[in-house]
Amino acid sequence: MAFNKKVAIVMGSKSDFDIIKKATNVLESFGAEYKVHILSAHRTPDEVAQLATNAVENGYAAIIAAAGKSAALPGTVAAYTTLPVIGLPIISSFMDGLDSLLSMTQMPQGIPVATVGTNAAENAALLAIQIIAVSDDNAKNALVKYKADMRKKVLHDNESIN
Repeated sequence: MAFNKKVAIVMGSKSDFDIIKKATNVLESFGAEYKVHILSAHRTPDEVAQLATNAVENGYAAIIAAAGKSAALPGTVAAYTTLPVIGLPIISSFMDGLDSLLSMTQMPQGIPVATVGTNAAENAALLAIQIIAVSDDNAKNALVKYKADMRKKVLHDNESIN
């Protein structure tokens, strides 16, 4: 089931890929097209700007930007695009990712970043699918089925303990 738009995923370093893989698994389970990039707000700022600036013409509906430590990547991406940017804070060695989470949620007025929980790659992917579903019936139908399946599982689990 093809969707009319795809998702860009950008991470600050290759060390974040184990977390990103959880997002790509969700996107694949929905049949969503995506592309993963390794770009740094600090070490490759021109390439980050190019990715974000060209995202609309490249067919993206949303950008997931994952980063730890200073977590500047989602805000940098958001500064260069009108697309929704989903910030995915990665747990680093400092403050268990709280620093990254707070950095992404405290954006200046006019540069919003929709931020999910630390290491919550699955929710980042689901939010990207929801964004696509606004204008794509295939994505919307896939989400309806996904939520119905979650409901069935919870009700089954409930019945199994009683």
